[in-house]
Amino acid sequence: MADQELRDGTARPDASDASRISDVAAACDLDNPLTLHRLVYLEENGEVTIGRPDIESFAILPPDGAALVRRLQEGSTPRQAADWYAAEYGEPIDVADIVEALYELDFVRSEPGPAPKTVRPVRWQRLGQALFSPMAWLCYGAVVAWATVLMVRSPDLLPSPRAMVFSDYYSLIMVVMTVAAAPLIAIHEVYHALAGRRLGIGSRTRMSYRFYFLVVETSLDGLVVVERRKRYLPILAGMIVDVVLVGVLIIVADFTRGPDGVGLAGRVCLAVAFAAVIRVLWQFFFYLRTDIYVLISTALGCVDLHTTATRMLRNRCNRLLGRPDRLLDESEWHPADRRAARWYSWLIPVGYTLSLSTFLLGLGPVFFDMIGAVLGRFTADRPNWGMLVDGTVFLLLTFLQIGIALWLAARDRLRRRRERTRHVIA
Repeated sequence: MADQELRDGTARPDASDASRISDVAAACDLDNPLTLHRLVYLEENGEVTIGRPDIESFAILPPDGAALVRRLQEGSTPRQAADWYAAEYGEPIDVADIVEALYELDFVRSEPGPAPKTVRPVRWQRLGQALFSPMAWLCYGAVVAWATVLMVRSPDLLPSPRAMVFSDYYSLIMVVMTVAAAPLIAIHEVYHALAGRRLGIGSRTRMSYRFYFLVVETSLDGLVVVERRKRYLPILAGMIVDVVLVGVLIIVADFTRGPDGVGLAGRVCLAVAFAAVIRVLWQFFFYLRTDIYVLISTALGCVDLHTTATRMLRNRCNRLLGRPDRLLDESEWHPADRRAARWYSWLIPVGYTLSLSTFLLGLGPVFFDMIGAVLGRFTADRPNWGMLVDGTVFLLLTFLQIGIALWLAARDRLRRRRERTRHVIA
């Protein structure tokens, strides 16, 4: 069987666990059948994804490798499965390596006996089905249509940068936007999770970073064993609900309208709506591995496009610098990743350059002007104590966000050093 990369949705074992797994596999009697957990199989693009959705552990194998695992699951001993493989495909296979990989992926049951016939349903599955039912889609469409009509009739309801400055107190703006953004971000991620859970897929959520952005990520590793056409809704669910929430905020802002125009509460709603619009547009910075990146990767049948593209960029740089000894073996990369990385890899440096330029030329001047204005309050001849408190809170919140981003970057780098997330079997 050709070398094939295994993708595991669980954390890799440390050295002691790996040694224990190897010892257990080595001690396995090749003349006794293995007791495997209930596995799911998805054949796509000439490959088969095998996995346990209950622990989010998956492997991508060629069809002959998947056929061998099926023989083991049907009750053949490893030696019988190896003999069958040699007769069927005309070449021998080191079945002991396969057994060791199955142990490491947690596909082998520690207790004897038949696998359970039923699997405990994923929590909130019915809620996910309700939120994406035909009636729910009708409500979402009505909200967006209503908000669109309001914006056409009253252009002052359009979310714009002007809406962000609804107070002279910078800290108040930051606190309000942070407090208001938190539930919107939570709803975005909850919709990702519920769109997956309606299919019986579990999820995990964590805080991370992308370049100079703090982000919240929802992991839906179980989608790899779902038909591709069913993956698109869980991927796009967050952006869909963002658009609906923008519509709700615009409608609420219109209700606050008085003789002098949109009220303060309405202006706050428009500010929050503008921030939500920015988050939707940010998703198109797909080189930062946003929802659109996941959509593109899924549509192209990629396994790990971003990693492959960055490695391809590294090879190009090493070739230009005349360092052939540092070139990575491109034959080990997934074919779909390698094809897409030829054009996607060029978008990574362009994208990061655009992001950095946007900050330095767009957000940077505004940010530094606000910092300068705040520092000016502390050097004024007659300081305003209210403005001083406002400036202090603003600075604390600003540098707190920077500190969190730096801490997340350090944490992820340390984690990558400690964990092995990939391995290859022959």
